[in-house]
Amino acid sequence: MYWDVVQVQSIAPRELAVQFADGLSGVVRIDVSFCTGVFNPLLSDQAVGCAQVSNGVLVWPSGLDLAPDTMYHEIKCHPDRRYNLCR
Repeated sequence: MYWDVVQVQSIAPRELAVQFADGLSGVVRIDVSFCTGVFNPLLSDQAVGCAQVSNGVLVWPSGLDLAPDTMYHEIKCHPDRRYNLCR
């Protein structure tokens, strides 16, 4: 699908540059306030930077993932091409 993630790179503490299959790119920022419940392992800046792409999805070694379609929509609709995950 066009929203499949094809590339991810840690660019700053808690920030990931992502690129999608259709060429859209942007930044995902994971605020510590988001890291509750199942996302608790992402409290560490180092853990956030370990993101990888697997089958079009942003994943972490702990088994966590983010929905690529939601990331795509948020990045595409935001004028700065940013998706800020916070509670």
